[in-house]
Amino acid sequence: MKHIMSFGILASTVLAFASPVLAQTVFVSTQLRPIEEATVVREELLKDVGSVDYVVEEPPQFAVRMEAERQAGKRTVSLVGALHGELSPLADKDTLEPLDDLAKKLAASGMPQSLLDLGKLGKPTQQYIPWMQATYVMAAKKEALQYLPDGADVNALNYDQLIEWGKNMQEATAQPQIGFPAGPKGLMARYFQGYFYPSFTGGVVRTFQSADAAAGWEKLKTLWTYVTPNSTSYDFMQEPLAAGEVMVAWDHIARLKNAISAAPDDYVVFPAPAPAGPKGRGYMPVVAGLAIPKGAPDKAGAEKIIEHLSMPDTQLLTASKVGFFPTLNVKLPPDLDAGVALLAGAVTATQASKDAVISLLPVGLGDKGGEFNKVYMDSFQRIVLQNEPVADVLKTQGATMAKLMADTKAACWAPDAKSDGPCPVE
Repeated sequence: MKHIMSFGILASTVLAFASPVLAQTVFVSTQLRPIEEATVVREELLKDVGSVDYVVEEPPQFAVRMEAERQAGKRTVSLVGALHGELSPLADKDTLEPLDDLAKKLAASGMPQSLLDLGKLGKPTQQYIPWMQATYVMAAKKEALQYLPDGADVNALNYDQLIEWGKNMQEATAQPQIGFPAGPKGLMARYFQGYFYPSFTGGVVRTFQSADAAAGWEKLKTLWTYVTPNSTSYDFMQEPLAAGEVMVAWDHIARLKNAISAAPDDYVVFPAPAPAGPKGRGYMPVVAGLAIPKGAPDKAGAEKIIEHLSMPDTQLLTASKVGFFPTLNVKLPPDLDAGVALLAGAVTATQASKDAVISLLPVGLGDKGGEFNKVYMDSFQRIVLQNEPVADVLKTQGATMAKLMADTKAACWAPDAKSDGPCPVE
């Protein structure tokens, strides 16, 4: 996105179109953006909760809008739904309403304190209410299991086993059978940040150009010989899985749900910390939260929506319809969609992995998250797709990463060790 307007000008533009009396509670979300998911939110999840204008925005646009309204000193947005790392900059600028009373109610209703503590964002008061959670998993057609290497456990694969599995499938079918969402709107950058780098290096930023990283990239080049070239056009892996284009895929659970729910007996779903690298099994939990900006025009309406979306029935409906799982400690019903139940089992197994290396979503990058993702994707394209020398690429991309960290002043986040200032590329 090109920011051709200053924050101040954009703020004036935003407010110029704002009605002096808002008939609806404006709910802006970076989550559940695809039209099918947004329709579920509007027509089912927010049914009977009052008049709500559910607006979806890409994360960079969201950051610009919230800063514009902060600078203007007048809000049009009453409720925001965003990822942990997208809400953190708002808390840093002290622009979110404390939600301690709501947090107490939800703790009593079965929301784990560990999740609620995440919602404090390091502050003494509750900054957001955990709304829903997800992660990334791997899914395979059951017919692919016959090609697993001898002794391999699908729930505890390492990279060498995944490579051998891919080789076996390709030799048997004459086609590469592994797929990744490396298309323009795919989530491949999260694979590098939450799974690949933590598994091989134990870090994300500090270790970006390390010898461990170089060894990991060499291993990925080998794996990619058994990955379908069509991966660079895939945004959601549920379509190629359902169409029989691939047998094995990695993706966000919400982007696998439709295929698995349509034919649950055809699939196995297993933890995306598989495959493991030398440092363990990288794992990125995804927590989305609900927050109320200070100065919200309809604070009461926003609180009502948060309470509604945090009810057990609504949380279960969310899981069933869009594949994001409850933050409340609720028991999944026996009649839950069979595909969602498969995904839920993989999420539970992921969280229980003894060698998991937890990697948080990026924090402190503001509207530069896209540039951060681009460092990894450019490295992938140059090393894996264009076969450029690994050391040369990591040196140039490492310099880009270091400048980005310095410009944003973003401190390190897990699994990197904490930093006093900008997270260094060592």
